[in-house]
Amino acid sequence: MTMRYLLAVALISLAACAPKAVVTSQAVDWRTAATNADRDRLRDWRAAFVRALAQARAAGHGRDIAAEGELLLPDAALGGPIPNGAYRCRVIKLGAKTPGMLDYIAYPAFACRVQQERNLQGFAKLTGSQRPVGLIFPNDALRQVFLGTLVLGDERRAMQYGNDPDRDVAAFVERIGEARWRMVMPYPAFESTLDVIELVPAN
Repeated sequence: MTMRYLLAVALISLAACAPKAVVTSQAVDWRTAATNADRDRLRDWRAAFVRALAQARAAGHGRDIAAEGELLLPDAALGGPIPNGAYRCRVIKLGAKTPGMLDYIAYPAFACRVQQERNLQGFAKLTGSQRPVGLIFPNDALRQVFLGTLVLGDERRAMQYGNDPDRDVAAFVERIGEARWRMVMPYPAFESTLDVIELVPAN
């Protein structure tokens, strides 16, 4: 079975809130699972971050950005994996993707979960109208890589990764403080230039 097929099965498991193990025990390289478009997005993550911040500052949100501290600093990654468990996750969207949209939106905290999926971890945003669901892959000393899809509205299942570019999600997962992590999503399909999800333990 291909890694993308295994990722698709994991998405269904995570979206249904069932901790089903679906990934083989062999070593996994996220580049094998990722689409070409997602590899490009992750390669250009820093340019997206800088551009999104410039858009938000130009729209008058400099104080909002400064108030977030390390969360919105491009080079704040400290290294270290994210533990399994329940999280409060707060989404900030930076930079309008198209004219007429907002350049800065900060949402209240939602419920998220990180759980073991054999030799990888699964991530699922459990509440809200846009819910990324997928797998966290090892990458380097500073960052892990998230690949998944977006579950919308009242949908109960995730789409197969790679089938719809508008639903595919790619992000870096980074520790940025004591018990504080973020997911950096460059060039998402909807609304913004960059999405940042802050994750702090729920307990």
